[in-house]
Amino acid sequence: MTNSSKETVLILGAGQAGGQCAASLRRSGFTGQVILAGDEQHPPYQRPPLSKAYLSGEVTQDRLWLQSPETWQEQSVELRLGANATRITTATKCVSFENGPDQHYSHLVLATGSRVRPLPVVGADLDGVRYLRNIADVDALKVDFAPGKRIAVIGGGYIGLEAASVARKLGARPIVIEAMDRLLARVATPPLSDFYLKAHRAHDVEVRLTTTVEALRGINGRVSAVLLGDGSEIACDSVLVGIGVLPNQEIAAEAGLNVENGIVTDENCQTSDPTIYAIGDCANGINRVYHRRMRLESVPNAIEQAKLAAATICKQPSPKPETPWFWSDQFDFKLQSAGIVTGVDKTIVRGDPANGSFALFHLAAGHLIAADAVNDPPSFMAAKMMIANGAAPDPAHLADTNISMKDIMRGTVADQ
Repeated sequence: MTNSSKETVLILGAGQAGGQCAASLRRSGFTGQVILAGDEQHPPYQRPPLSKAYLSGEVTQDRLWLQSPETWQEQSVELRLGANATRITTATKCVSFENGPDQHYSHLVLATGSRVRPLPVVGADLDGVRYLRNIADVDALKVDFAPGKRIAVIGGGYIGLEAASVARKLGARPIVIEAMDRLLARVATPPLSDFYLKAHRAHDVEVRLTTTVEALRGINGRVSAVLLGDGSEIACDSVLVGIGVLPNQEIAAEAGLNVENGIVTDENCQTSDPTIYAIGDCANGINRVYHRRMRLESVPNAIEQAKLAAATICKQPSPKPETPWFWSDQFDFKLQSAGIVTGVDKTIVRGDPANGSFALFHLAAGHLIAADAVNDPPSFMAAKMMIANGAAPDPAHLADTNISMKDIMRGTVADQ
């Protein structure tokens, strides 16, 4: 790499992507100034445990940190917490902050993440209407997740379902309200949706499908009921909204960068301004396994893009592409998903969903493009590698649990 001692890398966003980029810069030998600026008062932390172990009380706040504050100091990474960036001036390579001096940069990394999609109905501003995105959100939610409390969960995606499973564990009474005709409709195939519907109902979670929300009702300023599209009401003590997120791209757009469902980047995470990078939830980049543009909301993607941006800044070889993957913990079921379920023309079931341990392999034109494994780590690990290799496994072998995943991997044919 070139001499970087006089360069400054400013990272906007102190989440998983931003924190990983700062750490990767130091590990790659970058010797210049590294500034990690975030609008929260907390040091960089993991978000996935928020709807799982942190919400349930199994882990304390300090267990969420990506690194200890002392480690950031040892790495000479300057943390600027509670720092809200307001403007990027590309002509002078300068960022303005709401509460602090302007900061010039040699390289700017946008790791601004995403924000919750607000519920667009009357009553959404009542007390007791919650979202789940940061530590403060979860700290507020914990009060509601008490024995006997009735919680209306609007949205049958991963966040809503994970929260519902924690609510049942803590003795609360969740009811999941989903507008689509199945759970996880935007991210999963019907067999997985059916499995989780049965799992939640088996744990006494009430689930309403094909159900729209018209308004929220309140008493003395606090939410007390959800008014549904058919005119009926569901009484509740609180509401948790989980209807998706929006990329934080506004500051990039105002600076003249290309944005389209996220900040547009190339295969090296560079934006339309080559000195500015975008990584994590806010970035719409070229996925190096699927060779097409996509915006992914996942920790592994944030980590991979952070390492890629750091390598590009340091003029080092790009890290090896990795298959996108995700995970979800609900009740006693650990879901591990590899790849993107788009364009699937065949799904192979391995194992028996009724036993709580199985895998779904999704193929397109004979090639494995995605997989979902519930309590089945070997299938997940094998699928992750086969997808990266462009493999075309024999569907009959995938379905046969008497054939090990290792043998199936050895028998696959990579796309030439």
